[in-house]
Amino acid sequence: MKSDFYTAIAQIAAERGIPKEAVHSAVEHAIKTVYKKEAGIQDEENIEVEINGQGEARVFVRREVVDEVADPAIEITLGEARREKSNAKIGDVLRIERTPKGFGRIAAQTAKQVVLQKIRDFEREMVYNEYADRIGEVLNGIVQRADEKAVVVELGKYEAVMPAREKVPHERYRPGQRLKVYLVDASREQRGPQLVVSRAHPGLLKRLFELEVPEIFSGVVEIMAIAREPGTRSKVAVVARQDNVDPVGSCVGIRGVRIQNIVNELQGEKIDVIEWSPEQAGFVANALSPARVLNVTLNEEEKTARVLVPSDQMSLAIGKEGQNARLAHKLTGWRIDVKHPESLMGQSGDLLRQAQQEAESAMPSIFDNMAQMGRQPRQVNRKTLMVTLGSQQEYGPLPSQYAGYQVDIELDDDTINIYYNREMLARFTLDNQPLPVE
Repeated sequence: MKSDFYTAIAQIAAERGIPKEAVHSAVEHAIKTVYKKEAGIQDEENIEVEINGQGEARVFVRREVVDEVADPAIEITLGEARREKSNAKIGDVLRIERTPKGFGRIAAQTAKQVVLQKIRDFEREMVYNEYADRIGEVLNGIVQRADEKAVVVELGKYEAVMPAREKVPHERYRPGQRLKVYLVDASREQRGPQLVVSRAHPGLLKRLFELEVPEIFSGVVEIMAIAREPGTRSKVAVVARQDNVDPVGSCVGIRGVRIQNIVNELQGEKIDVIEWSPEQAGFVANALSPARVLNVTLNEEEKTARVLVPSDQMSLAIGKEGQNARLAHKLTGWRIDVKHPESLMGQSGDLLRQAQQEAESAMPSIFDNMAQMGRQPRQVNRKTLMVTLGSQQEYGPLPSQYAGYQVDIELDDDTINIYYNREMLARFTLDNQPLPVE
């Protein structure tokens, strides 16, 4: 039987990178299926199919020679056996050709469908084997099609689907557009997309930092938490695992080049990089950056944090439509209540005094951390000419020519020493009283 469809399917398999042996196996299985259907045979163990290099297929059945036939599907009488093989005897197992005459167009079409399904199954298995171990990686893709429901992204030889839930609301996708995507899932199931990618997953932001910041990739700086509202703003908490390393400065890079590359890839999404702290009050204060925090009071039972900020910092701490406070809550896990001093005075003067006392009692822990970490780089505020320690204590002002410069700050015997180019620039007490440099 000359199989025209076999050549076509073999060509499709070659285009998809499927081994020729898999095609042979699929064709044999398809022909067995068609033959079983036409011959009314349930079991295919005694059916063999041979396909030569020209695509011609022959069907053989195995029959055992017996005196009396109990099962015609597997047995044959001696008389019938000798018509196939003249010297046959009882107990022999004969291989008899049973290729139907004119297998027919319907049989060929049925076999073709089975083969195509086998090819699809094999292809899905290849895709799964290639990407199952890459879940959580960032992949480079090219947009093929985009609509409201999903975006189809080409990943080399295969395609992935980005459902509506994984898209960034404000991003626009167009055919031919190159972009980085986060592999969320790889499945071998028949239903649904096999590869699912995302642009909204927080893991994408983490992987982009690993690609852009060598200190994160090597483990010198570690990302402790991420809070993200895709397309608008994100907060990333980082900590240094080695002394004399500025985790925030490492992520931002010289003149902000590292963070800007990530922002560009995310099409303008704002990113706040803050320093993680094991002290929860300090972590909450840092999380409300860029707002300046006066005091944080924690309620462990209710998992709430009352944060005191200057009146002119209220809108900055809360953010547009509450976004800054909302992201700080996602980042820290604490429900944050932002207050200003006037509101506390309106309730009771004792509350304000309590907040001030708590702020003073919290200072030693900040300085303890500073003493353990050694000399740390800090940037001089361009407007106030101050340097900030732990987002709660400021020192200065420094001379105006150092506005925007990076200096080093060090705790030494209850004094704060500030250096520039390894030369002492200024000295202060812990409560910001200036001391002679000598």
